[in-house]
Amino acid sequence: MVGRDGSILPLELSRVGFSAGGRPLIRDISLRLEAGSRTLVLGPNGAGKSLLLRLCHGLLTPTGGSIRWGDGAMAAEGLRRRQAMVFQRPVLLRRSALANIRYVLGLMGMPRHRRQAAAMAALARFDLADLALRPARVLSGGEQQRLALARAWVMEPEILFLDEPTSALDPAATQAVETAIQDFHGSGAKIVMTTHDLGQARRLADEVVFLAGGALEERTPASIFFKGPASARARAFLAGELVC
Repeated sequence: MVGRDGSILPLELSRVGFSAGGRPLIRDISLRLEAGSRTLVLGPNGAGKSLLLRLCHGLLTPTGGSIRWGDGAMAAEGLRRRQAMVFQRPVLLRRSALANIRYVLGLMGMPRHRRQAAAMAALARFDLADLALRPARVLSGGEQQRLALARAWVMEPEILFLDEPTSALDPAATQAVETAIQDFHGSGAKIVMTTHDLGQARRLADEVVFLAGGALEERTPASIFFKGPASARARAFLAGELVC
């Protein structure tokens, strides 16, 4: 999947802040995200995890600091086409599952005569081929999430942002989504993901970025974080205590 010249990575945040209504929600975050590792963003409710992903993906503009991709030379359109984001509740078009994929392929400039086969291949990869003609919005939660992943897959992203992608799914659907995420990672895509499921974080994380109160508390290899975080807030979080 990944292998194009002029990588958009690393992604570098320098003293990034975001305020709304005069209230700071993200405060002075500096973070460099390299290719390869799976980065899991953890923290209590209201820590700023989802907001951080939206800032990185470009859905929001920081009110302070800066975000830089790669060497900083790539145009905004190029950046958008080489990253993807899957939300907690997938945003799907009022079309069939197949048409959702074909639409993205069209935006990417794929010739019309190639889109059907490419879309079906993506659906098959995520075990959705039998549902190709079904309206996307009547699929089950797990099926919708896999469709969102299939749609991201055809974009061949260098980095995939995932915001609580399994929070509303049953164990079987969760396992299917986790398998798909591992497929992205195996293809070379950088994974940046939020979750409240600590078991999932242990299964998927190479490193942990821990947020609390809109600030970066620590960034630690997963093997070290789950044995003993450096920050008191992270230790309290793992212990199941209320963290503000």
